[in-house]
This record gives sequence, structure tokens and C-alpha cells, in this order.
Amino acid sequence: MDIKRILSNLFGAWFHIGRHFPRTTLDAITTAVGEGEGRHRGELRVAIESRLYVSDVAAGMTARDRATMLFSHLRVWDTEDNSGVLLYVLLAEHRIEIVADRGIAKVVAPSEWAAITDHMRNEFAQGRYREAVQTGVAEAGELLARHFPANGEPRRNQLPDRPLVL
Repeated sequence: MDIKRILSNLFGAWFHIGRHFPRTTLDAITTAVGEGEGRHRGELRVAIESRLYVSDVAAGMTARDRATMLFSHLRVWDTEDNSGVLLYVLLAEHRIEIVADRGIAKVVAPSEWAAITDHMRNEFAQGRYREAVQTGVAEAGELLARHFPANGEPRRNQLPDRPLVL
């Protein structure tokens, strides 16, 4: 059992989620996701979670486990070109996870996803929450546009563009 993680999820700054992600910030992120999806055939889903349940942490659930669970639950894997990407932020633990569907995962190196999380982490460290998520959205969108460019055909939006705040 990791006491530090338990304490982070109990007493971390998770209760500031509304201050860090007010409606205007969520609106800006929604716009960024929608605009990015106009340049590629992928689907990007953002999930921001304040904290994990202590019982889940005590049972060994990691941020990666939770991101993978949400990837499935939110059906990010169920996109037409298998090019769904979940950008997951766990505020209490200062963790960022990116889970990519098999179509995009086989053409993007893990180091490219890691670079995105590093850039986001730098923005978060400066207290720039909106910019952090917008950076992740823009950079993930660039990868999707490179590997799954828009083909000029009308596309159906398969996942909500608005970030899910848990």
C-alpha cells in the first residue's frame, strides 16, 4: 500500500478542480478538440479526474489503470479507424496518461506520447492548467493529422469534444 498516493488522493489539491477548470476553460478545450478533429480522422477524448477513491488506490489501481478503464468505458476504442486517443489527467497525483487505440498506437512511438505528457507536465507545473490541456490536445492532434489526415469527406463526430470532468 502506497501511503503517499493515498494521502495525495485524500488531501491533494483535487478540490480545486472547479478553479483550475472553470466553464470557460472547458469551453476552450472543447473548441480545441473540435478544431483539431477537423484536420484528421481520429477522435480525441479528454478526461480530467480530481482523485481516485482511496479504496482503489489501496487495491493498487494506478493512474494508467484508471485511464485504461476509462478508455474502455468511454468507448474511445470504438472509432471507425481505430484511431481514438484518450488524454487523461489525474490531478491529485499530478499524473497524465495517454491511451491510444491500436490503429494509432502501431504508428506512433511511445516516446512521442511521452513527449506530449512532458510538455503538459511543464505547463501544469507553472499553474497553466488550460494551456497544459490545450498543449496535449494540439500535439496529439498533430500526430493524428500526420497518420490519419482528413480526407475531404464529411466526418461524423464519434466522441464528445467536451472534456469529461470526474
